[in-house]
Amino acid sequence: MSEGLSPNLQHLEPSVTVAISQEAKRRQAAGEDVIDLGAGEPDFPTPPIPADAGIKAIRDGKTHYPANEGILELRVAAAKHLSLLSGGRPVNADHFVVSNGSKQSLFNACFSLFGPGDVVAIPAPAWVSYPQIVHLTRARPVLVPGDPEWGLKVSVRELARMLPAATGLLLCSPCNPTGSVYTHAELKAIAQWARERNVWVITDEIYRRIHYGTGPAPSFLDLPDELLARVVVIYGVSKAYAMTGWRIGLALAPAAVAKAMAALQSHTTTGANHIAQYAAAAALDDERVEQDVARMVAEFRRRRDIVVGRFRQALPGVEFVDPLGAFYFFFRVDSFGGISGTRFCTRLVGEYGVALVPGAAFGDDRWVRLSYATATPDITRALDRIVDFAKKLAD
Repeated sequence: MSEGLSPNLQHLEPSVTVAISQEAKRRQAAGEDVIDLGAGEPDFPTPPIPADAGIKAIRDGKTHYPANEGILELRVAAAKHLSLLSGGRPVNADHFVVSNGSKQSLFNACFSLFGPGDVVAIPAPAWVSYPQIVHLTRARPVLVPGDPEWGLKVSVRELARMLPAATGLLLCSPCNPTGSVYTHAELKAIAQWARERNVWVITDEIYRRIHYGTGPAPSFLDLPDELLARVVVIYGVSKAYAMTGWRIGLALAPAAVAKAMAALQSHTTTGANHIAQYAAAAALDDERVEQDVARMVAEFRRRRDIVVGRFRQALPGVEFVDPLGAFYFFFRVDSFGGISGTRFCTRLVGEYGVALVPGAAFGDDRWVRLSYATATPDITRALDRIVDFAKKLAD
């Protein structure tokens, strides 16, 4: 830590995924032929209906401070939307807090629930910001390694064994970076474990609609009310609705927690972009937008099949997680002469012009993350280069 900076930042590290995306853009701007498969951002435009709603909000003068917890239209739309995704279960619009992207929603939830002395379990591999956010609360993040035979997911047995005195659990499903999806039974077992031990659960479901099974991915909202008393659900429009730049995240929390999060936000950002909230409300409330989502998910599925098929055909000995959701492909590289993920990615972008994210960013440098949220021709070209490089390493 640099001299003079607050000890609050002693564990803070820059986001590796953002850094790699910026490096790829720098190389592209310099005229290099670099294919960026590092960014976790859909390459599709925002659907017309929410885009037009944002424009209309500007013209209607919706350019003032919003309420701390978010506009009623968006909270009602989100409640209706999540209710429909979970079989019509009641969802209270007053229990939502709208923030500047789901990352702030996660921060607000963690900062409101955890503090010095608390221990927060994070199934690993995990998104780069989870442990950073927990550190900022002065709590202690503990990465719980997932089982390679189980899609790198974590079982209740492992949670209980490693963390007999956990305060919180931060879970992502569908998972970034692996693409794994927890089943209904697995989520129920985790929820029961958490309830028995008074553990707060923050469940990041930002990728819920990008699911390659039937319907949306299983959710904590599919569980009985008695298992949700200490659960905060994180949601948003960034991924499934191609609205990353609109910066709208949602947290659904028990009433007291939602009130605390809104109060915290009143002293940080006040509230999320007023205009973008109207766009997000249109995205969640207009059933015609679901047709756009279905088309995007179908395209992600097609790209997923291209990536998985190519690895199985050209690199049959390489271990990977079969992605059932999100738009990531997580594969293991240490079989190539013991190379680390960091070294693999450094050489790949330097020698072959393909940007991927090393597993070190997610807690395990034996692996590498590939994002297939980009155009199919670029994916195909990148796969050619990755296969050539991997075979060169294997020789």
